[in-house]
Amino acid sequence: MKKYFLFAVIGGLLFLLSTSIRAGYLFPDDEAYAVVVEKPAAPVGGMEAITKKIQYPQEAEIKKVTGKVYLLIYVNEKGEVDDVKVVKGIGSGCDEAAASAIRKTKFTPAEDKGVAVKAKLSMPIQFKL
Repeated sequence: MKKYFLFAVIGGLLFLLSTSIRAGYLFPDDEAYAVVVEKPAAPVGGMEAITKKIQYPQEAEIKKVTGKVYLLIYVNEKGEVDDVKVVKGIGSGCDEAAASAIRKTKFTPAEDKGVAVKAKLSMPIQFKL
């Protein structure tokens, strides 16, 4: 009986720890960024402006790596990129190239009730030869 109690306590602690990490303790300011807004943030110049900033990595060209890199982008109320996280990458330098292009891009800020707000958005970046 003690063995089951010990497993229950350890399981509960692991659940609390994983919940705390998802709740923002690992990334402290994650909740400060809205997910749902009336007008989402958008890159100035559209996707074309981002693709012009991407340098196809040499390693990816040699290995003929293609696919989509999925990013989570944190945009502040001024339209500047505060952070970029790769959600799903394809490797060979493509993840870094996509994140770098996003960091160099200016965005129109997200708006909620007519006020510019911090927001996070997800975006796929296509790599094809």
